Amino acid sequence: MNDLSLVDAEAARMGDEMVRLRRDFHAHPELGLKEKRTSGIVAGYLRGLGLEVETGIAGTGVVGLLAGGAPGRTLMLRSDMDALPVQEKGEAPYRSRTKNVMHACGHDGHMANLLGTAAVLFRFREWLKGQVKFVFQPAEEFPGGAKLMVEEGVLENPRVDAAFGLHLVTSLPLGCIGWSRGVMMAAMDSFTLRIRGKSGHSAMPEGSVDAILAGARVISALQDLIVRDVSSPKAALVNVGTITGGSASNVVAEEVVLTGTVRTINRDVRAGFPAAMMRAIGEAAGGMKASFELDYEHGYPPLVNDPAMSDLFAEVIRQTPWGQGLIELPPVMGSEDMSFYLERVPGSFVFLGAGNPERGLTAPLHSSRFDFDESALVMGATLFSRLALAFLG
Repeated sequence: MNDLSLVDAEAARMGDEMVRLRRDFHAHPELGLKEKRTSGIVAGYLRGLGLEVETGIAGTGVVGLLAGGAPGRTLMLRSDMDALPVQEKGEAPYRSRTKNVMHACGHDGHMANLLGTAAVLFRFREWLKGQVKFVFQPAEEFPGGAKLMVEEGVLENPRVDAAFGLHLVTSLPLGCIGWSRGVMMAAMDSFTLRIRGKSGHSAMPEGSVDAILAGARVISALQDLIVRDVSSPKAALVNVGTITGGSASNVVAEEVVLTGTVRTINRDVRAGFPAAMMRAIGEAAGGMKASFELDYEHGYPPLVNDPAMSDLFAEVIRQTPWGQGLIELPPVMGSEDMSFYLERVPGSFVFLGAGNPERGLTAPLHSSRFDFDESALVMGATLFSRLALAFLG
């Protein structure tokens, strides 16, 4: 039997190195599909370990392949690489050096964690029966780099048997791990709605059709489609994020354009939502004799964990010092393009607590002051390493 305490010790030994990597990534953030410096560092590090490395997948994606001591299945571990268009307001010495670009969603930590995991598993590669595919993916935030990588064959050659990922969050304290056996995160779709009326003088509106007023009624009608209870399979959120229309204060607007997002957790609800929107918009806008065009674009699917793979991940977690911190979570209405992998292969995704109120590390994801407790990096590398040995042992 393999001595897992040796794996834990190696992950702990990698702690300072993972912090160094994370801070370098944090200081030099790059937006989605522009992660050239980042991917170069990732590829160079993996090659330095002795892994087989492929670059240029979906533009800037990187894959490292670690062969074990015997043939077997293929396990995929995934990290995202992109930053956000946010101006950092924190004062850490490793704060972003790039104006209006910041790692505000923890992807710098995800990369450091996965590189640390690769180093740990390389040392214990003879214990593995199969191979580990380390996937560093661009553009999780937009437009969905996972979909691009799947289309370019990242799940093939060798064929992936299971895929796992994690996300650092400050909403959970250090030592807690959020877990689910089914739907973990919502689907996210987007829409553009163009409403057309008839312009005229604001003093004589009787011959006009006010597109802005029609838009206001549509917004109200869309709220009737919302089901806020995330425990319900019918859960759905509609957000109108922008409204553009009108030309002058004394002119009845001829056209208004609304853009927004739709979030759902159930595939059937998602499939039927465009038709439901069409009916609601038709009744609201049609009642004012306004016409409309709805452009509905399907984005990220719901992230659904495979029960068996989730149970395996949970069992691995329970055997670590953080086992008491494992908590089962209801679905959240945020979205993650890890869902594109989990549509095709079984796997699981967890939230790794990295908040620390005593150190003021509580700012939420996408905040200009986001930061996390870097002790979580050792936790992540330990969990991923133990998971790989459990799956390929």
